[in-house]
Amino acid sequence: MGVLDSGIVNVAVPSIQRQMHASFAEVQLVIAGYTLAYGVFLVTGGRLGDLYGHKRWFLLGMGSFTCCSALCSLAPSAWLLIVFRVLQGTTAALMTPQVISFLQVSFDSDERPLAFGSYAAIIGLAAVLGQVFGGFLLEANLFNLGWRTIFLINLPIGIIALCAALLLLPELRMPEAGNLDYGGVVLLTLALFLLIFPLVLGEGIGWPLWILLCLLLSIPCLGAFLIYEMSRTKRGKTPLVSFALFRHRRFPAGILTSMLAAFLNGAVAFLLAIYLQTMLHLSPLQAGLVFLSGSASFILASSLGPIIHRRLGARGLPVAAILVSLSDLLTLLVAQVLISWWGLAPLVVAQVISGFGMGLLSAPLINKTLEKITPSAIGSASGIYTTASQLAAGLGVALIGLLFSLFTTLSGEPVQAFVSVMLVVTLLSAGLLFLIRFLNSSARANC
Repeated sequence: MGVLDSGIVNVAVPSIQRQMHASFAEVQLVIAGYTLAYGVFLVTGGRLGDLYGHKRWFLLGMGSFTCCSALCSLAPSAWLLIVFRVLQGTTAALMTPQVISFLQVSFDSDERPLAFGSYAAIIGLAAVLGQVFGGFLLEANLFNLGWRTIFLINLPIGIIALCAALLLLPELRMPEAGNLDYGGVVLLTLALFLLIFPLVLGEGIGWPLWILLCLLLSIPCLGAFLIYEMSRTKRGKTPLVSFALFRHRRFPAGILTSMLAAFLNGAVAFLLAIYLQTMLHLSPLQAGLVFLSGSASFILASSLGPIIHRRLGARGLPVAAILVSLSDLLTLLVAQVLISWWGLAPLVVAQVISGFGMGLLSAPLINKTLEKITPSAIGSASGIYTTASQLAAGLGVALIGLLFSLFTTLSGEPVQAFVSVMLVVTLLSAGLLFLIRFLNSSARANC
């Protein structure tokens, strides 16, 4: 539901700006406020599920998300809409880790690949439907409500989801999970805010000095959090993030792999959007159709993933990494050579290959990373996994965006800058193979 909502809202930004007479900074905060709150509170949301019950916190998150959607639809000003979007992002962070926890705990090792594959396919479908459905709602302009219908549509969806969860979800609560680490919550929230806030807003406001200072301040805050958590562990108290999670090499190896995949995904999506609309002068609809080919391929690969991985075995993840690298290389060739011969067709093929590779990668990666986590820590672990991916995607946009700006300034040719930056991305994508080999060797060592 959170992914569907994000897709819908992204499409509605021009309508919100026009009808509310909002500035560019205000509509940017409508998107960024949600993303920021979501990224900051994921770990805490996962830990709350461990402590007080995953079903309880899923219901609370879903109910609150639905209420916040209603508030967003009633917002009389841009700033109140921003406040309600921040609240909506917070409630989404309470909800999302519980879903992964349910999948990990409720299914055995043979059933999990299909469960996570279905989850990834639904996420991909929601992302596509969000953009399409958002456009439909804005065009229909039901009851002359304009953009407000994009939030009102969450009400029936949320009510149906709440009823289904009440009837179908089992209660998962681990008595040995301990107590909530309030000091850890405060320190981690501050550190993540200082880290995510610049990544979300920096590109849009030109990276002023105070944004860079926020990034620098996040480092000592993260250090203080780690010292506090180690001290709490030594005193025999339950930390917010258990360092026991990192004793098995599989968990940190999986986190690093997911971060690189998310970094590449964020970077390529950002670069391709610039290339299609600024350099090829495609309309937003035409650019969206190019991205749609990758999304459709992602959904297909996620659905077929369990069958493909069963046939390929340990070779499944390396094959996925090769497909991602191949798509980046093809995108590079398109910008340099192929587009003058065959038009957009090679670029669509690159998106299909990329989507298929990411679809084969995402579900088994979550499963393999969390496979050995104890039920009492699964919420915290899923929160860490999702937060790391969010951070990496933001870093991909921020760092590759800076690199693109630098190369454009140096060369004076945006197309040449695109080619140079895509070469960097292609080389980085080759690192996926190394990390997946490390992950597979870690999995064998933990068997």
